Amino acid sequence: METIILYFHGFASSSKSDKVKILKKFFSNEITNAKIIAPDLSNNFSETISQIEKLIERYSKFEICMMGSSLGGYYASYFATKLKAKAVLINPAIYPLEGFDIYLGKNENFSTGEEFYITDEDIKYLRTISYKKYKNQRNTLILLESNDEVLSYKNTCSYYYGSNIDITFGGDHSYISLSKKLNKIRNFLFKKSSLRN
Repeated sequence: METIILYFHGFASSSKSDKVKILKKFFSNEITNAKIIAPDLSNNFSETISQIEKLIERYSKFEICMMGSSLGGYYASYFATKLKAKAVLINPAIYPLEGFDIYLGKNENFSTGEEFYITDEDIKYLRTISYKKYKNQRNTLILLESNDEVLSYKNTCSYYYGSNIDITFGGDHSYISLSKKLNKIRNFLFKKSSLRN
């Protein structure tokens, strides 16, 4: 059965990120029965959740894995737990999104240039899309870089305690080590039988 990997980009980003390009190229060469779906997520949080729910419904006949970076990792974490699915989370945002209030007001999508606004109610809603205590440890691989300037890797380790956690010392929030971790991601998500010879 084909595996669908749903990849969610970070806050105010898009599906055209370098991480998506690297992952798609790698998996197309290395895995015989997997496809990465990387949607452009709405800048409106409730619309984003609706998008993800529709994708899960669309691919419900397939095995689904989740991947995400930063806020996309936050979404992937939530839905992987609901589905008891495998997840690979890259420098993920965690509950309760401490510091996210700096985005209150006017924002701009880095990739599209679209302007959008975030309210207190938006952030309250976003904080409901999570678990105070993570419950999907065995199915989760966390990829962190210690010099992430946006999120504390130590807090992330604490939240995901018991998960498969890989820390690279150095780096930054963009996760510059991705190309070096592709085999680790592949081996975590797939059995050897699905690899190309």
